[in-house]
This record gives sequence, structure tokens and C-alpha cells, in this order.
Amino acid sequence: MSRRGGGGRRPDSCSDQPAQAPAPSFQRGGGEAAGPPGRGHQGQRGGTGGGSHSGSGAAPSSSHAASTSTAQAPSSPSVSASAPSSSSVSTLVDETEQKLTLAAPAAATLPPSSSQAMRLPVRPGLGTVGRKCVVRANHFMVQLAERDIHHYDVSITPEVTSKKINRQIISQLINLYRLTHLGERMPAYDGMKSIYTAGPLPFESKEFIITLPDSDPRPSSSTRPRRERQFRVVIRLASKPDLYTLQQFLLRRHFEAPYEVIQVLDVVLRAAPSEKHTVVGRSFFSTDLGPMGQLGDGVEYWRGYFQSLRPTQMGLSLNIDVSACSFYEPILVTEFVQKYCRDLSHPLSDEVRLKVEEALKGIKVVLTHVEYNRSYKITGISSQPMSQLMFIDDNGTRMSVIQYFLEKSNIALQFTSLPAVLAGSEARPIYLPMELSRIVAGQRYTKRFNERQVTALLRATCQRPREREENIRMMTRANAYNDDTLVNREFGIQVADVLTLVDARILPAPMLKYHESGREASVNPGFGQWNMINKKMFNGGRVEVWTCVNFSTDLDPDVPFQFCQGLVDVCNSKGMVFNPRPVIPISSSNPNQIEKALVDVHNRTTQQGKQLQLLIIILPDDKGSYGRIKRVCETELGIVSQCCQPKQASKLSMQYFENVALKINVKVGGRNTVLVDAVQKRIPLVTDRPTIIFGADVTHPQRGEDSSPSIAAVVASMDWPEVTKYRGLVSAQARHEEIIQDLYKSIQDPQRGLVHGGMIRELLIAFNRSTNRKPESIIFYRDGVSEGQFSQVLLHEMNAIRLACASLEEGYAPPVTFVVVQKRHHTRLFPADHNRRDLTDRSGNILPGTVFDTHICHPTEFDFYLNSHAGIQGTSRPTHYHVLYDENRFSADDFQVLTNNLFPPAYYAHLAAFRARYYIEDETSAGGSTGGSRSTADRNLAIRPLPVIKDNVKDVMFYC
Repeated sequence: MSRRGGGGRRPDSCSDQPAQAPAPSFQRGGGEAAGPPGRGHQGQRGGTGGGSHSGSGAAPSSSHAASTSTAQAPSSPSVSASAPSSSSVSTLVDETEQKLTLAAPAAATLPPSSSQAMRLPVRPGLGTVGRKCVVRANHFMVQLAERDIHHYDVSITPEVTSKKINRQIISQLINLYRLTHLGERMPAYDGMKSIYTAGPLPFESKEFIITLPDSDPRPSSSTRPRRERQFRVVIRLASKPDLYTLQQFLLRRHFEAPYEVIQVLDVVLRAAPSEKHTVVGRSFFSTDLGPMGQLGDGVEYWRGYFQSLRPTQMGLSLNIDVSACSFYEPILVTEFVQKYCRDLSHPLSDEVRLKVEEALKGIKVVLTHVEYNRSYKITGISSQPMSQLMFIDDNGTRMSVIQYFLEKSNIALQFTSLPAVLAGSEARPIYLPMELSRIVAGQRYTKRFNERQVTALLRATCQRPREREENIRMMTRANAYNDDTLVNREFGIQVADVLTLVDARILPAPMLKYHESGREASVNPGFGQWNMINKKMFNGGRVEVWTCVNFSTDLDPDVPFQFCQGLVDVCNSKGMVFNPRPVIPISSSNPNQIEKALVDVHNRTTQQGKQLQLLIIILPDDKGSYGRIKRVCETELGIVSQCCQPKQASKLSMQYFENVALKINVKVGGRNTVLVDAVQKRIPLVTDRPTIIFGADVTHPQRGEDSSPSIAAVVASMDWPEVTKYRGLVSAQARHEEIIQDLYKSIQDPQRGLVHGGMIRELLIAFNRSTNRKPESIIFYRDGVSEGQFSQVLLHEMNAIRLACASLEEGYAPPVTFVVVQKRHHTRLFPADHNRRDLTDRSGNILPGTVFDTHICHPTEFDFYLNSHAGIQGTSRPTHYHVLYDENRFSADDFQVLTNNLFPPAYYAHLAAFRARYYIEDETSAGGSTGGSRSTADRNLAIRPLPVIKDNVKDVMFYC
């Protein structure tokens, strides 16, 4: 069974490119390269630490502190002698920035905006293609009353980093002075530096002195009376955000979104839940917001909801979605350790001790044997068991930790073979017994999940559309925005209590072309899925030299042979030319000697004077070896491989054979299917001239992977006009850097002079070689960019595209369409009528091909939501496309239909980046290196370069 996925087809239906003839040089002129580009030239947009010894833990004196334990740019092939000088190339930087920033869309009268605004393309009309339908979106419309909004800066001295304490201070101030100094105003506070009011305060600047109880929770006594902390709070008028500018923007009479005004309203709507719930980003979580559950290893999940205020064509809307987040279980540390080691009567092994230390480091605990709840931040665990820990107390007496707790607290510790929890400073550590330390509730788990935890969270939060929609309704009703005094009475905000109905369309499914020799030469996919019955691959690849190695010890000895025979038979029946005889006998190898076995297979094949085209690998029974296999095969040996799970291989299933055959075909240069419209050159602005389609993505390290870089991947179509084969390149860059650094680069070589390189340039040359044409048009799908990064990413990456083109030939500047692909958003779509079978798929989701560019889209810019795949589990997430630059002058219909029909280039880029991460990260890690916030220094660590992918692997879609 084949399915549409991630904006297009899943990798089991992707395809790839065989080696082509050498590329002709990029000649000057021709097409649209010599003059102004293209058809259109519009330029468009802490926690409290352990502190010192307090009598509740065992602390040695300070004199007895315990010890705790980018590559060089490649030279280009021969290109035209008219390649530009470095000075002419460098001028493109300023020209591109000026064009993107200042140029107005052609034939469009824009409303006023500031001279510094990044102008994105205006919507070129609304789409009309497709069968009309109505869907429900989890957006709740917001109505505003006239209010005179004022913004005040807040300064708190001494400075406080905790938003929770900041809110306590301002809440105390409001309680004391609302009716007097605040002129009966009820301010909205953002927890940091800003207060907003729905009218002026009776002053422009005023100082207040606010007292809060001492943070030391120990009870007061005659010798130590309760102290109070004193704060100086200064409130000064900063600005007067004007609701009128927001109204004009929503009415399309002003170009620039007044984000300051929207932020004020957002703070107002978030004020009450920020007081009641745990805040994580733009979401709120609490044990009161739904059932909790365990994820394993001392981690649990809480239910919650996401909330964001957005400007739309219908006005302001409040986007609300249900969500879940992971937290540490509030259990004793001994119970936590028991998740890793059941027997607590013996010392922990070094391996378990390190795992436990990494899992516990940075979290807060409280002691259970004292009346007050002072928290301690864990800095590590001792290398010695408690029974061996000695220290010198404040009186200079040498004593054991066990003796200390017996004498001071009359507690006989039970788990003396366990290490102690370390808190305090390195110079003055504090020893806390695990059995007396309880993990503080409500601490977010920010470290890497293991596979069991990921599975448990997905299983717990997967909700069918009808259930998710009802949960969103219940959450919105429970929030009762219109009953909130600050929201409704003070600021005059009203929130609708029903999901928004949106006019949508269901685009026709693309007609797919298969080989003429099959009983079905073409197919019109229904409900976003289809199969290979009665069909043959459009281009079947050839596999002459292959073999198989089995690393599973549970399989019957005959299974690898039976599996390969069945797989080869299916490949041949579907149109491939697959030699039934392996080049060397199928073998089984020790799963503990994977690299040795792979090298041996490679050497034995090479000794026969043959290049291995394909290695079929049956994976070991234990997980964790896939990444190592791919790294060795693709970067060390130059082997294209197909990995199979032993459980699936043993079934000898025809459907599994077909799915694997589709993957193999694209890895050896074949194409499974192509678009009928592409073959017949009926795709506007794509098949009428040589067009290259790029997909680009940056994947960042998983939480807890502190030493890993971010990885950028770019893929590009190589088979115009069919646009189904995508060559992929990858590059490492600074961690958490979103802008792709290696799109274009140049170095000054002492012998060769200025040498140009970069991924865009390399892919343009590869396209030229593959098609014998140079691209006359570029479409660039860029995944993973948030709205706040639009301007930065567009300016940098468009400039890199321009420089890469100009480096090939002076004046070469094909028109570019640059579109951001966003999947990490919280807009969800539901059928207006869950019982209409003609409007839902079998999982109850909206149908594949559902698209809309009305109602809840941007008021003026060129964006749309598209659900191009069938729902498999849970609720489908539509992909949001936002066109940031469009020199090709697409109509709404042309671009929406093209995007729905394409094999998903941005998804291919994601797969390539994900594959490259396997090359540098230890997949066998069970998770648990340090997480949490990262300093600037972390971002500037030396970038670990990626191993170089062998050329024969790079020539095919190895990442599928």
C-alpha cells in the first residue's frame, strides 16, 4: 500500500536518479538568464540551588570538599569563461537585500508601511479549483472593544529571574494599590518587564516598595524571627499601543502587522492561566487539565493546551489546541533509581550510576524528614556508597553521613549501599540521602526520550478527530475567557465559544503514471492511498551485483534465503531487472561484529572485481544498530543498503515485499511512478521551461544532545520535466542555527584564485548534467522556519541562491519562488459533519487534498493550508505554506495544485538530514545527557564535520 505523507508520498514511493552524461557548460544568455530575471520581479518580507549547609543535609567543611564525579569549498567542474569576478558577485548581497526589502509587488497598490518593512508577496487572488466543502478549525474569533491601551516598563530591584516570583511581587502591588495609586486599573503583567493597562495610570513614573515573605521556609523562632524580602518596583510609561492600527491592518488598509498591539492582547488572555498552570512556551499544563500518565523511567505526562492570538482574514482569532508535556514524577529518589536498578541493596554499577546521575542532574528535591520544604538542586551523585562517605562537620568532627543522620535526626538510613545525592557547591557539597529526598512536582523533563517513552507518549496523546475536537471545546469552555474580569471587563475582549467554520476545497488527486506493460498504466489515487496491484514501476532499476547479510539470531536459518528469493521475484514482477543470484552467498553474521561483517562483504565483492550495487541487511533483534550500519555503508564503504526488520522479514508478506521493492527501486536509480501532467507537460510554470525544485530543511539536536551540531539538508529534482528524482546533500553547522550556512560559499585558493562552492551550486551543476539543460526557473520549498525568522532566513538564503547562480555564469539569475513549509503549528481541521462519508477518510479525518486560503489565513499575504495526505493515526495536521518571494508569479490555483501534486521535496530534505544525524550521534544511547538551557558558548563549540558520503551513494536517493 502506498500513501501520501508529509505533504506528498512517503519514502516507499520516492524515486531516484541514475548517473548521467557530463554536463555542458552554462552558456551566457539563453532562456531568461541574460536579462532581468523571469516573468516577475516583485520583491516582497533557575532554580534555587542547594546553597550552604542548613542542618538538614550532611555537609563537609570547605577544606574537605568531596570530589564529584565545515569542509573546504569544492572546485567546480568546467563552466563558462564568463564566470563573474568576486567584486561583481559581492554586489549581489546589497542588491538582493534592497530588492527583498524595498521593492513593491508589481501591479499592486500596497497600503502604507514603514520603510524598513519586509514586504512579502500579496495574495494573488483566492483559489477556485476543487470540490467545495466546509471544515471546522480550532480557531475562536475574538472581538475587541475600544480601549486606550498603555504600556509601562517595570523594573524590579533586586533583579528576579523567576517569573513566578515576579508575578507574586506585582500581584502584591496590585492588591495593595489598585484602588489608590493605580487609579482602579487592573494591569496585565507579562511576568518580565512590561505591564499593560486599558487606560492611563495616574502617573507617568512611580516607585513602590513591596515586601514578600522570606524564601527560607524554615519556621521562625525566638532566635531567628521571620524575615521579609523587600523589592523596589519602578513603573514608567513606555508607549501607547494603538488599537486603531490593528483594526486598519485587519481591514487590509495597513501593510505592517502591529505586533506590539497583538502582544498586549495576548498577555491579557494569558494572564489568568499563567497564574494557575505551569507555563511551557505558549502552552499551559496542569494535573487539573486532564488525565496524567506514566512514560517510564520516572517520567510522567500532564495534559494541557496551547494558546496563541493570530491576525486572520476574519479578524483576530485565538488558536487553541490540546497538548501534553513530560514532567518528572514527584517520587522519592530511591523510587526513581529503582526504575533503572531494581535491587537497591547492592552498590550501583558504574554504568547504572552514570545513567542515574545524568537523569537526575539539574532537578530539585526536598527532604521528607523536615517540616519545611526547602528545595535543593542536584549537581550529581557521589561516586562512593553512603556507607563509605565521611566528612568533617562545622565543629571539626570527622563523621560518616550515616552517623550524622542518626545523631541529628534520629534516622537510621536503610539504603546505605546507594550513593548520596549531591547538592550545594563544589567547594561545599551537601550530601542528601536518596531515601529522604523527594523530587519536586511540576519540573519539566527536558532530556532526551528513549524509544519506550516516545511510544508511550504518542500512544497516550493520539486522538481521533472527533475526540480531539471535543477536548478542544471542553478546554475552551473551562477557560471561561468571557467571565474573566481582566479579559472581559477591563480590556473589553470577547472570545467566541465555537470553532470557526472555514470554506475549503478538495483538490483533485494527481493522476499517476506507471509502466505501459502493467495492467493499470495509470491510477487516480482515492483517499490519498493506492497499491501496486496490476502495476509496474515507471522506470525499473537494474540490480546485477547484490547480496544479503543477516544479523538476527532469532530467525530460522532458511528465512534469509526465502526472504531474498521472494523479494527478488517481486522486484522483477514489478518491472525491475534483478539478478536472482547474489554475487556472494547470503550469510548470517554476529550482531556484535557489524562493522567487521560489512567490511568483509565489501572486500569479498571487490576481490571479484565487482562493485556492489545493493546490500540487503536483516537487522539485529536488538534496536540501536541502524545508524551505525548506515554510517559504515554510506560514508566508509560506498554501499547502497536496504535494511529490513527481522520480524517483518520472517512473515514473507507480499505487501512487505512490495513496499521494500519500491524503496530499492529508487535507491538503484529507478522511478516508481511519475505525474501524468508532468509527462504530458501540463504543469504551468514548471514543465513549460526547465525548472529545478529544491527542498531544504535544518534539523537540530534532540534535547539532551549537547555536543551535536545542527544539520542542514538540501535536495533538488534531477529529472525535469517529471520532477520525481531528488539528489540530496547535507552539511553540519552551528547548533540551533536555522539559516543554512552552506548554500553558497567561496574561498580564496593560492593557486586557483576564487573558488566557488556550496550545495545550491553543486545541485545546479548536477541538474545540468542530468537533463542537459540549465534551470530557467527555481522553486525553493524551505521547511522549518518560524514566522519570527522569515526576514532573516529569506534575506540570507535568497542571497545565497543568487550568488550560486551568478558564480556559474555572469548574469545568470533565473526567477525564484521561495516558500516556507510549516508543519509545527497548532491549526487542526475537522469535518464540519463527522457523519458525512464523502467528506472524511476512513480514520474520520478531512480528505486528502483539502486546501483553503480564506478565513483564518493571513489578512494580505500569500499563504494557504493544505492537507495532502491521508490520516493514519490521530488527527491529520495540515501543512501551512507561506510564499515569501515569487518572481515566477504563480496564481493561487497553480501553486496550490502543484504543491498538492508534487512528491514532497521538503520531506525528502528532512529524511536526508535525519539520515546524516545517524552518522555523528550514538543511536545506542538510551538518552539522558544534560538538557535544559544552553549558553552562547555552547552554540560556538567547534562544529563536528559530517563524514563524507561516497559519490556512488550520493548519486541515488539513499535517504529513502
